[in-house]
Amino acid sequence: MNALVIKQTHALIQAGEIAEAESALAVIAEQEGDHALVEVLDEMAPKDVLAVMREYDTSKESIINMVVSPEQFVAAIMLERQYGEPLEKYVPRLRNTMNAVMHRSSGSCAEVLDCLAEHDEGVRLLADYFTDHYDSLLALAYHGVFEVEVDLERAFTPKSAIGFDSERIDELDQGLEIGDAIEMVKARVSRTEVADGDWMETAWLLRHEFSDTFELLVIEIQDRIARANEAARMPVADTEPGVPKLDDEDEESAI
Repeated sequence: MNALVIKQTHALIQAGEIAEAESALAVIAEQEGDHALVEVLDEMAPKDVLAVMREYDTSKESIINMVVSPEQFVAAIMLERQYGEPLEKYVPRLRNTMNAVMHRSSGSCAEVLDCLAEHDEGVRLLADYFTDHYDSLLALAYHGVFEVEVDLERAFTPKSAIGFDSERIDELDQGLEIGDAIEMVKARVSRTEVADGDWMETAWLLRHEFSDTFELLVIEIQDRIARANEAARMPVADTEPGVPKLDDEDEESAI
C-alpha cells in the first residue's frame, strides 16, 4: 500500500501537481492516522518530502509540516540549497519552511536544532536561515541582546555598509576565544520576550540550549561577513565578467 502511494505521490510531484500530492498524503492521515503518514514519509525520497513542504508555511498549513519527524524534516531541508534559487527568494522560503516545522509546538524547535547540530551542513543552513539578521545574532552573542544601544560618535564614523565589519569582529575577539567571549556575556532577554515563532526565538534557543552550535554559527557568520567585506573592497573590473582584457600586444596579434 505504502509503495503505491509513494509512487503516485512522486508522479504528481514530477508533474508539478504539488497540491494534489499533498492531498493524497493527507488522505492517509485522515483514514489511517498520523502515524501511518509518518511511516509513508519515512519511505519517501527526502527531495519529494521537501517538494511538498516548501509549498506550505505557517500561513498555509499542511498536514506534512504538522507530522513530519525532526529527522525526516532535516533530511529534506538540507536539500534546499540545491535548488539554486536567487538569495532574495531562497532565504524567505527557507525561513518560512523551517518555521512551519520548528515552531509548530513548544518543543519542536529544540528537536529540529538537535538534528541539525548532528548534520555536517547544519550550521551553514542555519546561517542561511539567519541571513539579513547577522547584526542581531552577533549582538546577542557579544552583548546579550538583539539590539545594542547606539554609540553616536561611532555611528557617524564612516564604516562598511555590512554592519559588523571585520574590524569590529577583531575588536570583539581580541585576546579571547569566541566561545569564551560569548560565555562571559549574560543574555538579557527571556524567551517569552522573543517568542515570535520566527528567527529571534530560534536564535534565543540556540544561544541558551545549543551553545556549541551557536558558537559555530557565530564563526560561520563572521567568516561570511569578512568575505563579503573583502569582496566589497576588491576593484571593479573594467571589462565584462569572464572576458579577459587584452594587452596592447595581444590586440595587435589579434588583428
